[in-house]
Amino acid sequence: MIRAFLSVFRPSYPRIIVYMLQSTEYQIGPYLRWFWRTQDFSRVMQRRALELTRPARLLLLAVRLGIVLEILAGIGLIIWHPVGGIAFGLALLLGYPVVWGHFVAVPLELGRILITQPAEHKLIEQSRGIFADHPGIKIAVAGSYGKTSMKELLATVLSHGLKVAATPANKNVSISHAYFARKLQGDEDVLIIEYGEGKPGDVARFAAITKPTHGVITGLAPAHLDQYGTLQAAGEDIFSLGRAVEALYVNSDSPDVTPFLHPEYARFSNAGALGWKVSAVKTSVQGTSFTLSKGSKKIALHSGLVGKHQVGFLAFVAAFGLELGMTQAQVKAGIAETRPFEHRMQPYELGGAWVIDDTYNGNLEGIRAGTALLAELPAKRKIYVTPGLVDQGAESHRVHVEVGELIAAACPDIVVLMNNSATDAIVEGLNRKSFKGELRIESEPLEFYRNLKHLVAHGDLVVMQNDWTDNYA
Repeated sequence: MIRAFLSVFRPSYPRIIVYMLQSTEYQIGPYLRWFWRTQDFSRVMQRRALELTRPARLLLLAVRLGIVLEILAGIGLIIWHPVGGIAFGLALLLGYPVVWGHFVAVPLELGRILITQPAEHKLIEQSRGIFADHPGIKIAVAGSYGKTSMKELLATVLSHGLKVAATPANKNVSISHAYFARKLQGDEDVLIIEYGEGKPGDVARFAAITKPTHGVITGLAPAHLDQYGTLQAAGEDIFSLGRAVEALYVNSDSPDVTPFLHPEYARFSNAGALGWKVSAVKTSVQGTSFTLSKGSKKIALHSGLVGKHQVGFLAFVAAFGLELGMTQAQVKAGIAETRPFEHRMQPYELGGAWVIDDTYNGNLEGIRAGTALLAELPAKRKIYVTPGLVDQGAESHRVHVEVGELIAAACPDIVVLMNNSATDAIVEGLNRKSFKGELRIESEPLEFYRNLKHLVAHGDLVVMQNDWTDNYA
């Protein structure tokens, strides 16, 4: 209790509250909710460090200067003690953490209104014209999960026969699209634009600006339900893409897309894509191979991606490349070049064990794929690690019970859960399916990950899915 109280008076406190703002993408509401539920600020900045961007440096300077001035004013009132001065001075000295924990939002909001928003609006409007005038195929990639993976797969494979440009990393909102547009040369054959939907209307707004000709929907699952409210609302937003494109391709392996499918939408799945059939699927920690066939045509493909759930995406990208006029040799070379993306089903060796790192983000379909992979791959001992899923809104309990059931069905020897608001529901799901293995609940996630090498042994398989950033409890 004393440590928690004193944590707001530490010299690092200004850096911590700016870090909290940065971690919530400078959104005042999420920042304040995090601020008020935090009891010990010394335990906040655990996952990563503050990135000293220009806005972060300016905010940090403003907060430090404001705190120093408030402390000096408090000391001055106590020393010269005018009427009520001592009490007011003490209030200033004791209250500055709360004052500046809130007042930091003032320069941020002023900067947003007076500087950032007008500048971003101008760039976005300029990008609207750039996208409209670009002669290339423009592919929008949307969905609750797998967007970045699909975008990177398309970029990797199509670039073996075409000139391709794709939005970088997971930069997937309008201002990111605008910066991407400014770098285009205008002679690209294909543009690939990731849509990072987060609230109702996002996808339609992105489409109105980027003018896509083709759309790919990677799947639908509970995500961002704190903003959408229901999976139905999220689906309606994502599938609004169908009204903006000439052709829409949908991952039909995702069960929740079914109510939104129209006959004119092309579908792809682990069974095949665009008339090509999948067969002879094999997977290991070294990658996945399969055969595509269409009439008398056959093409044997191998990818560095891990897991049978990857086959539908790979099959679609290969078939789409062939439709665009690429040769089988070009497609085969492109698929062979595909590798796991960082923290997305990324395998690595640790002390003779194999670890599958799928901690980038989380959704129910990802859990389904990860637990299926754990069940499928051979190992002396199987270990599954997760904190659960964020942004599940009112569906959180139901979703996490299902997470527990999926984990239990994979029959791991050890399940490691990170102690948080999702833990009890996951345990409920484990119990419903009569999980018989060892259950560990960790209160210090970072300590656990740092010491993972002490848990594993030669021949083990560890699947780690999802991560919770500091602003989730």
